[in-house]
Amino acid sequence: MTPIEELSQKVSAAFADRTKLKDPAHVAAVRETVARLDSGELRVAEKGAEGWKVNAWVKEAILLFFAVSEMQVMEMGPFEFYDKVPLKKGLEAAGVRVVPPGTVRYGAFVERGAVVMPGYVNIGARVGAGTMVDTWATVGSCAQVGKHVHLSGGVGLGGVLEPPTASPVIIEDGAFLGSRCIVVEGVVVEEEAVLGANVVLTASTQIIDVTGPEEKIYKGRVPARSVVIPGMREKQFPAGKFMVPCALIIGQRTKSTDQKTSLNAALRDFAVPV
Repeated sequence: MTPIEELSQKVSAAFADRTKLKDPAHVAAVRETVARLDSGELRVAEKGAEGWKVNAWVKEAILLFFAVSEMQVMEMGPFEFYDKVPLKKGLEAAGVRVVPPGTVRYGAFVERGAVVMPGYVNIGARVGAGTMVDTWATVGSCAQVGKHVHLSGGVGLGGVLEPPTASPVIIEDGAFLGSRCIVVEGVVVEEEAVLGANVVLTASTQIIDVTGPEEKIYKGRVPARSVVIPGMREKQFPAGKFMVPCALIIGQRTKSTDQKTSLNAALRDFAVPV
């Protein structure tokens, strides 16, 4: 049995039976799992040949980590915190820029070259190299953000901790999310997709491709390289017809939008606010 398999077994056993947390070996397995998350050795979800796979036992370890950790006062310069989870350390050695009062919680992993403005990265999340987490952007628990992603100001990526088998929010490499976008409930934004400002995506949001002669509807994922804006469509209710929110795929990124210097200009060509 490999060390990871042994960790997995102990964590899952403790999650099924919390009395096992009286055993120091099971508590140590929980703490080691979160430490490996923090160092990037483990991750909540990973992409393989058949798509994204959730490591449910890792999410179980995060939930158990709250159970085995005690509230404590943490003083950092003029700031005082009172919580169970400390902030991430070793940012200089990791090559990660965090601008005050940006926050990265212990148990999250941020790759070298990423920048966190005054935003927030929660436990279990992963942020790829070269990614910008802009001002007041939030990367929720277990969210997986790829390399060279731009999360504009006020973007909210939801946390998905429970149930442990549920897929987290996933933003793949090269995606661009405009100001105040919200992505929750395990939605996947595929590689190099672009969301205009204020796009809101939940698991039930209709994502409608309107570029062809007939609409094509997606739910739970934005296809790679799509350009998406907020939309509305009519729906019949007992009280009458009302407009409900949706998202519209209005085009595809072109070669010119692959260069960051021309991305905003290209979006404006689509009349997409950023």
